Amino acid sequence: MTGKARRPNVLLITCDQWRGDCLSAAGHPVVKTPNADTLAAEGVLFKRHYGGAAPCSPARACLYTGLYQMNNRVCRNGSPLDDRHGNIALYARSLGYDPTLFGYTDVSLDPRRLAPGDPRLRTYEGVLPGFTPRQLLPEHQKQWLSWLGQQGIDAGAGFPNIHRPVDETDEAVTEAPPIYSKDQTPTAFLAGEFVRWLGEQEQAKPWFAHLSFISPHPPFIVPEPYNTLYDSAGGPAFHRAESWRAEAQSHPYLAYDLSRQKRAKFRPGSAGKVHDWSEDDFRRIRAIYYGMISEVDAQLGRVWQAVKASGAWDDTVIVLTSDHAEMMGDHFMLGKGGYFDGSYHIPLIIRDPRHRKAAGANVDRFTEAVDIFPTLIDLLGEPPEQHLDGCSLKPFLSGGTPAAWRDAAHWEFDFRSIAGGEAEQHFGIASRQCNLAVIRTQKFKYVHFGGGLPPLLFNVETDPGELANLATSPAHLATRLEFAERLLAWRAEHLDQSLALAELTENGVVGHVSNRLGSRE
Repeated sequence: MTGKARRPNVLLITCDQWRGDCLSAAGHPVVKTPNADTLAAEGVLFKRHYGGAAPCSPARACLYTGLYQMNNRVCRNGSPLDDRHGNIALYARSLGYDPTLFGYTDVSLDPRRLAPGDPRLRTYEGVLPGFTPRQLLPEHQKQWLSWLGQQGIDAGAGFPNIHRPVDETDEAVTEAPPIYSKDQTPTAFLAGEFVRWLGEQEQAKPWFAHLSFISPHPPFIVPEPYNTLYDSAGGPAFHRAESWRAEAQSHPYLAYDLSRQKRAKFRPGSAGKVHDWSEDDFRRIRAIYYGMISEVDAQLGRVWQAVKASGAWDDTVIVLTSDHAEMMGDHFMLGKGGYFDGSYHIPLIIRDPRHRKAAGANVDRFTEAVDIFPTLIDLLGEPPEQHLDGCSLKPFLSGGTPAAWRDAAHWEFDFRSIAGGEAEQHFGIASRQCNLAVIRTQKFKYVHFGGGLPPLLFNVETDPGELANLATSPAHLATRLEFAERLLAWRAEHLDQSLALAELTENGVVGHVSNRLGSRE
């Protein structure tokens, strides 16, 4: 049993591009997620949880390091993660765990620590230092493709064409399934590898596993029965203006982003721009996306059963979350990035069998991806590092509420392109100016851009679709100033505290110095 005799097992599950509203436990009118709901019934559901950045590498850097983008400086896929930063895996390893990875972490390693010819310098899909990879599954998915081949499936099409409908005859969006079955998805493959590994573990020795599923990330396709599980006519109305052209006129960045979204990224073989898909097309894609979530949920049920069968259910802390979310038709967009809630509101469920008092609770306070690392430190019996930007969620798991807690969520998005320079050329600004930062309270949301791009202000209580920009409204100038000052104060408070919390005196070091920073213990 879990107790003073041993530390708990840890199962950290990340999905990719899962919207925070797409849980039946969170009240979604259409999507059904019974296995995620089961976890929420035994744990705590954080209903206002937000990712710290996008796309994958920046989002995961926030989650893994507990640091905002302004400090971890992973700006884009391909931005190296500074080797001096500690992370979840290194911390767990220092406590005696062997953190084991199933899937991917999308980390570009620090080039200063690698030889010039090291092949790891040619990919952003490196492994976060500290993890032992048991089953990698990067974007090319070759490991999964070879597994399919062993089962008699013709996987010669490779990625991404393996994810095209089997009876595709034109570019129309259909719910036709792929060549592989529901038991042969990448999610099923990774879940199976985890189950096999779990059977090798000794009950007396605690384990730490990271299951990193790629679904419901595009390409948007799913096998039977999930491809027809949801009616495309169902689901809430899209948050959008009357046309994509009206959306583009609302802000220079939005015009730029809409112009760059290509259908082929989301449905292999499709031509043209995403914004030209019809309302019906977007609805069919969304129904498929819902089906992909249900397919992931079914594999979560398989994982729950395996942990229970191994006798580890009551000894295992489980964290279920996503790296970032998915626009899914809102504002005529797919994917992630920019500033809309649709890209950053993500699920978070934490179940700790030692903390049952709050089982089934829903937390409506703002929580952030940077909170995961300090929470796990706290749950493993250690004081969280003071230089981290996140805060431990353990008080919520114990049925309480912290005396002081944030009243806003914050995130950042960097749209620089060091290799190609597209954004820099388009806007006529420097790479270091291609960024935005967001502060979002219950009532207002303020977006501040670098490079002289205009700010945005929304009343998200009366305008949840973020359609009416109030930044130039004379009646809201005081609010705009207030939130600009709040954002400035937030950044000043959270600038790198690695050594700023320490002072050298005649009596030696006073204050906090992280013992984990950059360590390879």
